[in-house]
Order: sequence, then structure tokens, then C-alpha cells
Amino acid sequence: MATTRITTALPPNIDITKAELAYGEHMLPKLNRQLQDDTLITRQRALNALCDVLHNPEHVSAALKVGMAKSLKKLLGDTDGTVRWKATEVLFICSNHAIGRDAILEFDLIQPISALFDDQHEDARLMSHRAVESVSHTVNGAQGIVDANLIKKLVEKLKTETDEIKQLVLDTLHYCMKVDTSQALAAEAMEVFTSLLGHKMWEIRGKAARDIMDISFPLEGKKKAVKVRCIPVLVKLLADPNFHVRAQSAGALMSIAITTEGKQESIREGAVEALIALLQADETTDVRLNVIKAITMLAEAPSGREKLAQVVPILQGIANTGGPMMKKVAMTAIKVITWKP
Repeated sequence: MATTRITTALPPNIDITKAELAYGEHMLPKLNRQLQDDTLITRQRALNALCDVLHNPEHVSAALKVGMAKSLKKLLGDTDGTVRWKATEVLFICSNHAIGRDAILEFDLIQPISALFDDQHEDARLMSHRAVESVSHTVNGAQGIVDANLIKKLVEKLKTETDEIKQLVLDTLHYCMKVDTSQALAAEAMEVFTSLLGHKMWEIRGKAARDIMDISFPLEGKKKAVKVRCIPVLVKLLADPNFHVRAQSAGALMSIAITTEGKQESIREGAVEALIALLQADETTDVRLNVIKAITMLAEAPSGREKLAQVVPILQGIANTGGPMMKKVAMTAIKVITWKP
């Protein structure tokens, strides 16, 4: 005879780590109330649910209307590490949408998020850096980070953080230095970037070289690059196994070599010979573009122009077969190299 058996297992497709969602327009107000609940597990489950819900930009807009930004701001200082981590993850997800980035600036959330840079939980630190890096993609976001005086703190984190976070910090500084380089120079970022050129990960070497190019755009940055002896390291990286590192190193040399001092130091360190070898061996578009630009800078010096005369036929071939941008930079280089006083 058949009997009734009641299982102790949960129903299928039920996730006990996430809050049960209300229907329709009641969903976000309910989750916002749960974020303010005194019970820890309720706050955690609401945050886990929001991490799924807010991938939809329409939900981000609706969440802001019910005051969720203020609730999340408060949770960034919660005593529970998981709550701080998940609150920052929610803000990171919001920052992937334009309306979310604007909200982070409007509600002054950059400073509270950056407070988690020193959190004892690595997940919270990682997510806080992801959120700030995402905000920095826009001019207003990068300016907001600069105005919050976070550049010095970010530079310091490059000395101590994990490799994954270092990459995020380098990206954040890259966008911030597009709007202001003075804070980075004052924080001795050039020295820190130079030290990272020898890192074991090609991603970090490439991003460090790129950031050196960024910080070298003002005259003070070019002088600092020569002073801290980053040119010899950049010249060595022109032979790096990774094409991205080679391209960014050539770009950094191009930026530094705009000044007479930068040209002379680059020529002394063998940049001309290394660039010629790279031009002959590497046909990668990004590498070739930056190499030709760097060659153009060094050809403005008499000693560099004399050595570079041998690459005119190669440049002529590139001008004849390359695209519009490649043709333009190659013709400019030929004009500078063949110039007669």
C-alpha cells in the first residue's frame, strides 16, 4: 500500500541565500526595507538578491527612486564584512550603467566606497576598487575621484595590494590622469610605475608603461621620468615577449622624448637601435604606430636622425601599404628624418 512521505529537502530552484522577491513594483521597496532591517541574515539576503536584480538598468533607476542609495551608503560601514562586501558589489553593478555612475557621484558615495580600500576582507577591498575603477571611465567620474583626493591613496595601494587589485588601481589612475596629473606626480607615482615595469605579469608591466605615458604628458612628468631613470627600463621592454607591453613602452618613450633632455637620454640608452629592431621585426599595428611616433621624436635630434636614416625605405613601404593613420605617421617620420638644416 502506498504511503505519504514528506521530504526534508528544500523545493527545487529555491536559493536560501537570497531574499524572496515581491511581485512587480513592490519588489524594490521591499528589498530597500530589508536593507535597513536589524537582522543580519535579512540584510545579507537582500543584498544577494539585489546583485541579480540590478543588472537591469530599469531596476537601477527604480531602486534610486525608492532611496536605495542612502541605504547602501549606510551599509558600507556595517559591522559585518559580508554586508560591506555585497553592498559594494551592488554599487559596482550599478556603476556599470550610466544612471548608476551618476548616482554614485550625486550621493557622494566615492569617499565611503574608498574607505573599504583598507578593509580587512579582501573581497570587500577588491569590489571597492572595481566600483571606483568603473566610475573613473567617465570624465565626471574621474574628476570626482580626483576631487576626493584619492590619488595618493591609490598610488600607495600599488605597493601593497594583490596583483588583481593592482591592475584595477592602474586602470583607475589611467583614467584619472586624463583629467589631472598633478596629484599623481606629487604622490611620486612615477617612481611606483617604474618599479612595476619589472613585474612578472605582463598585464601589470603594460599598464604601468601606459600610465607612465599618461603622467609624462606635462613637462614636469617628462622631467621626472628622466630623473627616476625609467627610460632604460622602457628600452628593455621594447623586446618584451608581449606585444601590448612593447606597444605601451614605445608610447611612453614617445611621450618622454618630446623634450630635448628626454631625447638625449633615450638615445644614450640605446632606444634608437631598439626601435629600429622592433620596426623591422614587429608588424602589430599598435606596436608599429607607437614605434614610428617614437622614432619621429628621436629623429629631431641630429644624432638620432643620422642613425635613423636607414629606416626610411621601411617607412616608405609602410606608407605605401598601411592604412590612413599608418601612412600619416610614416610620412611624418620620413619628413623629419630627411630634413636638412
